[in-house]
Amino acid sequence: MIRYALICHDCDHAFEGWFANSQAFDRLSKRGQIDCPECAGHQVGKQIMAPAVRSSDKALPGKMDEEALVKEFVRRARQHVSQNFDYVGDGFAEEARAMYYGEQEDRPIWGETTSDEREALAEEGIAAMPLPAPFAPRPPKSAKRKQPLN
Repeated sequence: MIRYALICHDCDHAFEGWFANSQAFDRLSKRGQIDCPECAGHQVGKQIMAPAVRSSDKALPGKMDEEALVKEFVRRARQHVSQNFDYVGDGFAEEARAMYYGEQEDRPIWGETTSDEREALAEEGIAAMPLPAPFAPRPPKSAKRKQPLN
C-alpha cells in the first residue's frame, strides 16, 4: 500500500489516496478513474510530500510495525463494510437517489457506478464517494442486490 497526497486541478481540493502501488495510481490516473471527493473531477495529480522514514524504535518490544497496523486497519474496515452495508451492485446510483429523494429509508450501501453516474450524483448534490479497492469486501456471489427498491 502506498499513500499519496493528491490535488484536484479542477477545484484545488487537497486530499489523500491509498493505492496498491505506484503503478496502480498511474494506471487509474491515465484512465481518469481517480475522482476528487469534493467536485468529482478527474484532473487529479500527486502533490509533493515528505517521505515516510521509519525510525530505529521499530524493533522495540510490543511495538507493532506500521505495515501491520495498516493491514489490520484495512481488514477491519473491509469487515465493517461487509457486516454493516448492503451491497447493491451496479444499482448504487439508483439506490442512492431513492434514499436522497425520500423514496426509501436511508441505509448504508455500497456497490458500483460508472464515472458518468458518479458525476451525475455529485451534480444532484448526492453525497457518494469511491470505496478504495482494498477496503471493499468481495461482492456476494448470488445476488446483484440484497434489497430491492421499494
